[in-house]
Amino acid sequence: MPSSARLLTSIWERTIQRVPPAVLSEMDWEIVRWAKLKGLTATAIKDLLSIDGVTEALGLSYRNVAQLDALVDRLPGRPPFKHETLRIYGQEFSLHFRDIILCIQELMGNPEFANDLVFAPERHYVNAEKRTRIIDEMHTGDWWWIVQTSLERQRLGATVVPLILSSDKTQLTLFRGKTAYPVYLTIGNIPKDVRRTLSRNAQMLIGYLPSTRLEHIQGKTARRRAMANLFHACIHRIIAAIEPYGETGLTMAASNGFQYRCHPILATFVGDYPEQALVTCTFYGRCPKCLVPPDQLGTFFRYPNRDHADALDVFSLASGDPKFFHAQSRMAGFRPVYHPFWKNLPFSNIFISITPDILHQLHQGVVKHVIAWITDRKVFGPIEIDKRCRFLPPNHNVRAFPKGLTVLSRVSGQEHKDMCRILLGLIVDLPLPGNRSPQRVIRAVRAILDFLYIAQYASHTTETLQLLDKALRTFHENKDVFVDLDIRSNFNFPKIHSLLHYSSSIALFGTTDNYNTEQSERLHIDFTKDAYRATNKKQEFPQMTKWVERREKVLIHNAFVQRQSVNRSAPELNETTSRGEVEMPRHPSVRGVRFHDLVDKYGAVDFQDALADFVVLHNFPGLSTMAARRRADNTLIPFGSVSVFHKMRFMEKTVQGTRTIDAAYARPEQRDERGNAIPARFDTVLVCSGLDGPRVAQLRLLFQIPAKAASDLFTHSTPPTHLAYLEWFSPFPPEPEHHHLMYRISRSYRRGRRCATVVPITAIVRSVHLFPHFGPTVPRHWHVSTILEQCQTFYVNSFIDRDMYKALN
Repeated sequence: MPSSARLLTSIWERTIQRVPPAVLSEMDWEIVRWAKLKGLTATAIKDLLSIDGVTEALGLSYRNVAQLDALVDRLPGRPPFKHETLRIYGQEFSLHFRDIILCIQELMGNPEFANDLVFAPERHYVNAEKRTRIIDEMHTGDWWWIVQTSLERQRLGATVVPLILSSDKTQLTLFRGKTAYPVYLTIGNIPKDVRRTLSRNAQMLIGYLPSTRLEHIQGKTARRRAMANLFHACIHRIIAAIEPYGETGLTMAASNGFQYRCHPILATFVGDYPEQALVTCTFYGRCPKCLVPPDQLGTFFRYPNRDHADALDVFSLASGDPKFFHAQSRMAGFRPVYHPFWKNLPFSNIFISITPDILHQLHQGVVKHVIAWITDRKVFGPIEIDKRCRFLPPNHNVRAFPKGLTVLSRVSGQEHKDMCRILLGLIVDLPLPGNRSPQRVIRAVRAILDFLYIAQYASHTTETLQLLDKALRTFHENKDVFVDLDIRSNFNFPKIHSLLHYSSSIALFGTTDNYNTEQSERLHIDFTKDAYRATNKKQEFPQMTKWVERREKVLIHNAFVQRQSVNRSAPELNETTSRGEVEMPRHPSVRGVRFHDLVDKYGAVDFQDALADFVVLHNFPGLSTMAARRRADNTLIPFGSVSVFHKMRFMEKTVQGTRTIDAAYARPEQRDERGNAIPARFDTVLVCSGLDGPRVAQLRLLFQIPAKAASDLFTHSTPPTHLAYLEWFSPFPPEPEHHHLMYRISRSYRRGRRCATVVPITAIVRSVHLFPHFGPTVPRHWHVSTILEQCQTFYVNSFIDRDMYKALN
């Protein structure tokens, strides 16, 4: 960190030491942190502090909740909430909001982001020829570059602060119908990984809008119009302060120790389709971004974008005759909103600012439709698809649907994600009614899955954006099969049309993880639902804002305490320092498993021969195949049992700690506490050993050689700590299958026996999921617990996660 940044950080941190150390003892602080960050109600804290002798035994300086809250209130925090009352048709409504300029200053000046902030746009390329661009963070997109260039023409030295706003009404109670309408703010200067990490607190709640339905207004049309005007009036009240500074700029101190002339400019507004229509003042059933006619929403044709200047001309009529304004608004395809909040925002184009929404447009939109189409009785029907769900091998990254897909109701976005991982494997080889060819259906499903996975790439190039458009084109070329099958008459709905805007939005604002609505959905838990649960459910919003303020104060002080305790000389940990590191349990699952049990229980038929081969190749890596074979035949294994492990994990280390991203199992049949059988599980994995490239194998055994025997066997090198016994599948073919683009593999045999080998566990890259080659129907004698033994031919599932998809496509 530069000296100037350390100075500013030191100044910032001195301001948060408003509570004298003698008052805020370590125990005081730990109880405060526990009480405010663990979702406890005021009643629960009160009950704890009221227990006789608790405060004395812990040496606390506060005796009740009021004193604890007073202590928290003395800590520094983010800008406080303000309250204003709005009167509509004789009724009053409350707006709670923060000063947006102070919020932006806090995000720019927070020492938590000192090493992360970006102040200028950049263009990244794959190579020195600069023909293929890389697009990932917001500052690598075209929008920031265009705005920066426009500002620099007026006056040099501008720093763009891209504002990312999001809003979404959410339920507070299940039965009483209470809702909240939070508005969130973050800035594009903070990298997307930091913004997405909740513990970094880079997303800020800046307001609660009135969540009323205006039921006191009689007519539906008048009510909808009033709600739209209320929304825009409230958002304008929250962000109006940035209007003059978009062009002139405002001096702000950043956390790197320097001052910048900052221009806060609305970059993106994140929301689902109803929110997008509300923000852009467009009608339901229309595209909020372009001028496509309603009866052409299902075509693969790009219409001109809505013109921001034309829209401003229409809304400028609001001060004149109301009937004329309403008529001109409808003619132009807009709701008659009197003062859209974006009307006076410089360098902003609200129609461009509407961004892709993976959750609602794809997972809860197009994917939901596709699943309904293919499970219709006129296509594949629910019976065979649900049956195939029960015969898929287990995998750490694949959710089991033991009762099938069609029996589920109120399917969540996460469940649709999980369905996408297995969807293609369920319909391969299934015939259409009348034994018609399913190729067009399979191509359409494959294309929409390709679009979904490519759209979620964390880093794009101009080439991958072309692949994204190619996948969408393939879907449109094959989608009419559902019309031919009498499933649909047309595809004229906004969500399917919205996919046409993905590539242009990514080119402008970076990858979709910069602005996905999943982030705001998650923020609802911390800033809205938890806040509501902490209230007494009466006049809740003042209590909720105070709860949020106090929670933020505790989080800020907690970050300060952690910074003080960190060794400044230690190397800093990036957001992700490593991925996929293998971790084995500290202790074996079973010790002293005899060789005959390895054969009977684990299926390690050729264990001793494979181990001898491994010992020879490890000690003498340069031997020819024949020489190694002769030496292995003469190698004696000086022990008769090994320690066995039933699980291996692949770990990812981040600043928040270590988490499991993958796992593979190799365990025999077991019994639970009630004596019920737990089926054996021997997962398939991807192995990189030798020069043949990655190859799929079934993990049969994870074991450890006795330490004394290892030193005798491995005389020329250090022995590996953990080893794996594997049974190979055939190598990947040169090309995937033509229609569904999955690789087909089968068991590898030598002289009638399965090809097996022993490798170090470090050669195992990850788990792999295989789709059985079912044929037209699932054979009756197959069973889910033995599917990998009974089936001989499989398709490699490339959809279990994004890494696997990129590796196989």
